[in-house]
Amino acid sequence: MNWDLVLLFLIGGLLFIIAFWWLNSGKVKPYVDGEGRLLPQSISEKVFIDINGVKQGMFIKGKNVNNPILLYLHGGMPDYFLTQKYPTGLEDYFTVVWWEQRGAGISYKAEILPETITLDRLIADTVAVTNYLRQRFNKEKIFLMGHSGGTFIGIHVVAQMPQLYEAYIGVAQISNQLKSEKIAYDYMIQKFQEIGDSEMIQKLKQAPVTMTNATPSSYTAIRDQAMHSLGIGTIHKMNSVIRGIFLPSLIFREYTLMEKINLWRAKSSTGISVLWKTILETDLNKKILTIDIPIYFFHGKYDYTVSYLEAKNYFENIRAPVKGFYTFEQSAHSPMFEEPEKMQKIIKEDILLNRNNFADGR
Repeated sequence: MNWDLVLLFLIGGLLFIIAFWWLNSGKVKPYVDGEGRLLPQSISEKVFIDINGVKQGMFIKGKNVNNPILLYLHGGMPDYFLTQKYPTGLEDYFTVVWWEQRGAGISYKAEILPETITLDRLIADTVAVTNYLRQRFNKEKIFLMGHSGGTFIGIHVVAQMPQLYEAYIGVAQISNQLKSEKIAYDYMIQKFQEIGDSEMIQKLKQAPVTMTNATPSSYTAIRDQAMHSLGIGTIHKMNSVIRGIFLPSLIFREYTLMEKINLWRAKSSTGISVLWKTILETDLNKKILTIDIPIYFFHGKYDYTVSYLEAKNYFENIRAPVKGFYTFEQSAHSPMFEEPEKMQKIIKEDILLNRNNFADGR
C-alpha cells in the first residue's frame, strides 16, 4: 500500500470537510476593529420571528445600534448575500434589516404556496416587521428601502402607513412594469440585431412581449440571460447569472447549506407568483401619486429590468413634502451594489438631513 497516497487522500478529505463547513457555517460575521475586537455598539444577527403566523428570517447588521433603522425590501429574491462581493456601507449609517420575505430565502417553507403570497399579505408583513423593529430598538419611526419588486410593496406601505416611516427610498422603482417589459424587449431585439446574435433574436421573437400580453413563460425563461449579456440586468458589469449571482450565493458563509438550497427553491417556485401578476396589471401612475413623507429614488442609467425612464416619469407625477431622483451613471439595476460611495454620500448629506441638494436637476 502506498502510504503517501493514503496520507494525501486523508489530508485532502480533511481539507474538503473544513472548507465545506467553513462555507456553510451559517454564522453571521461580527463587526470588529483593526485589532479583531468586537465593536461595542455593533449588531450582527440572524433572527427568526413569527410574522402574521409564519416564521420569517432576517439579518440585522449595523456598526452602531443607536443609528436609525433601515428595513430593506428585496425584489424577486433576497440579495443580502451579494454584500459579500459588493459591500454597500449602509451599516455605517443605519442598523440595516435585510428581511427575507414570506416564502423567500431563509423564510422559505415548502408548505407556503406561491398563490398565497399576495400584495395585501406582504404589506401586512412589512408593517408587522416595522412594528417589531420600532419596539425592539425603541424608535418612533424607521427608514424603508425597497429594491425592484420590493419597491412595489414599499410604495404601497408608505402610502398607507406614512406615520411609521422617516422616509422612503426606492431603488429601481417600479411604476408600470408591463410597459417596462415591453421597452426592455424592444431594446434587446434592437441590440441583438446590432451585434448579430441571431440565436438570441430568434428566442426573443418566439416569446413576444406586448402591452396586451403579460410576459409569457417562454420569455421569462430567457429574460435574465438576455439582460445580463447586454449589461442591463442586475449589475451593469455582470454578464452571467451563474457567475454573478448563483456562485456568490453558494460561497456566502452566513447561509447554511440548506438555506442556500432553499434560496433557489424559493426562486424557482415563487418567481412567477400572484404578486408578479399584480405588478404587471398595475400602473402606479393611476394609483399612488401622493406620499406624505420624503421619498428618494435611486436608478441606474443602464437599467432595463425596471425602466429608468418610466421610474423618472413616475417620480415627476408624485407629490411629497421632499423628493429627490438620483441617476447612477455607471449602474444598471442595483446602484447600491454598483456605486456604493455615491449612495453613501446621498444618504449622509441628503436623506438623513431631510434634503435633496444632490438630486438630479438641483
